[in-house]
Amino acid sequence: MSTDFEHGGNVFAVARSLGIAPEELLDFSASINPLGMAPAVREAVMASFDRLLHYPDSEATELRCALAALHGVTEQNICVANGSTELIYLAPRLVEGKRGLIVAPPFAEYAKALTLAGWSVDYHELRPADGFVLDPERLREQLGGGYDILFLGNPGNPTGRLVPRAEVAELLDICRAAGTFLVLDEAFMDFCEEGSAKELVCRNDRAVLFRSLTKFYALPGLRLGCAIGSPKVIARLQALRGPWSVNGVAQVAGLASLADGEYRGRTLALIDKERERLLAGLGRIAGLKPYRSAANYLLVEIVQGPAAGELCRKLLAERILLRNCANFAGLDNRFFRVAVRGREENERLLAALATVLAT
Repeated sequence: MSTDFEHGGNVFAVARSLGIAPEELLDFSASINPLGMAPAVREAVMASFDRLLHYPDSEATELRCALAALHGVTEQNICVANGSTELIYLAPRLVEGKRGLIVAPPFAEYAKALTLAGWSVDYHELRPADGFVLDPERLREQLGGGYDILFLGNPGNPTGRLVPRAEVAELLDICRAAGTFLVLDEAFMDFCEEGSAKELVCRNDRAVLFRSLTKFYALPGLRLGCAIGSPKVIARLQALRGPWSVNGVAQVAGLASLADGEYRGRTLALIDKERERLLAGLGRIAGLKPYRSAANYLLVEIVQGPAAGELCRKLLAERILLRNCANFAGLDNRFFRVAVRGREENERLLAALATVLAT
């Protein structure tokens, strides 16, 4: 069977193809908090059952207030959405123009959203030889060719590379000079919050920042995210949203998640420790070159051994699901991505990889 999917987390499709239950797969393809949901979420969701008799708050007012408090901004700086992907598809409608530039390797939905809206798409490719480091001057030169919108994931997905805040500030200046609107996707920034550019973006009417609540808070099945930006940009974005796009259960789950500071601290401690252990373990396996990451996943290059697709198929025989990165713009079949999970699961992955690559 093919293991080449456009996204990670395809456990249901893979399980059906293997004739097994999804729970029998160890999924390293989707980068979700290994702790699962915050403890209070289940109870809060169950208690909200009777709310399903009513339409949800289309403005998600309570959740907007909680997000504003968390991020140190005002409610006018927040727009809650049905996952950050809804916002990605609204972004081309925020901007007048038809030429989009995407920093690669990128999340696939940027290009799909632009193409669906009738935009042309070009890529600014970061190089493995440079450790996928963004060179602002090289990007400035390409933006001089005339682009109306720029998409940048920070940390990058799948690279995990964090663009420092000072460089994001420089990038905002570059975009302003080039007449380019910046879309900054911080879907995984909860794992390295000090790197967020939210206060910079809130003062800029030519930029917007997207955040996800599904990765850090382990809510991918509910779809929840938000945009952060200047009141002017957020008002425009709110006007583009359809009504009731964020269901009531998702809003309740989001509020319960944000209220649990202890869960947040445990998550950061776990990811920091296990990411370093997993990085070191991957580095000890002959033929693999893992890249350091600021997020809860690691990009790995196969410098010697089978192509990523073949490696993924071999690991699937062990019921371990990896993310083949061959279909990321700017990458090829030498790359795969793994989520950072718990100690026992990470050790199982390392043992399986070492065995497969030694044969």
